[in-house]
Amino acid sequence: MKLKFITLTLLVFITGMANAQNLLKGTVEETGSTLRLSNVFIKDATNNQLTLTDKNGNFAIKSAPSHLLIFNSPGYISDTLYVVDMTPKKVKLQILSIALREVKINGTRSTFDPKEEYPEVYQKSKVYVLSPSSWFSKDSRDARRLRRYFAMEKEEQEIDNVFNAAYVSSLVPLRGQDLEDFMTLYRPSYTFVHSNTTQTMAVYIADSYKKFKALPPDKRKIQRLNADQ
Repeated sequence: MKLKFITLTLLVFITGMANAQNLLKGTVEETGSTLRLSNVFIKDATNNQLTLTDKNGNFAIKSAPSHLLIFNSPGYISDTLYVVDMTPKKVKLQILSIALREVKINGTRSTFDPKEEYPEVYQKSKVYVLSPSSWFSKDSRDARRLRRYFAMEKEEQEIDNVFNAAYVSSLVPLRGQDLEDFMTLYRPSYTFVHSNTTQTMAVYIADSYKKFKALPPDKRKIQRLNADQ
């Protein structure tokens, strides 16, 4: 009996070690700074594993050498990482301008249906009263984070469909960085977008432009806070 227990313990330990060796860990930061990025969506395109960075920009994902990782975060250019080995990685994402973001959304993201593409996330995120693991296991908690992320991404896409550079620039005489700063300062919420019509949105943009012009010049600029400043 004792021998069986020892054997079982060794098997559990070995299995745990094997799983740990399949975890690729790392951090994601903003290019040109040491600002760590939270809620970066990471997908292993080879085995279809998914994860998000935590509040400190750290991640861990089941992967292996020769796999391809894809990194996505709103406001940043998507990047890929070809896994050569399992040593911890530091990934840098470059800030994405509003104009480029629109191309990305209209070109690919507008047809993205997470429920259809990642049904396992929604299955794992379910909570069952008689199943403690569905409440507390890491897989379940990670799945719930991913589900919340997908919901927020859907809301952001709907805002982008209404409040985009082409439409806003047709109503206000702003271009380039001035337009980006204006749209960042006065970006409407998802609730506001859903409770307003095209006409009232145009009124909102015109009113926001008056407020923008009334600001001192230094207050019209978005100040990015980098850890190395």
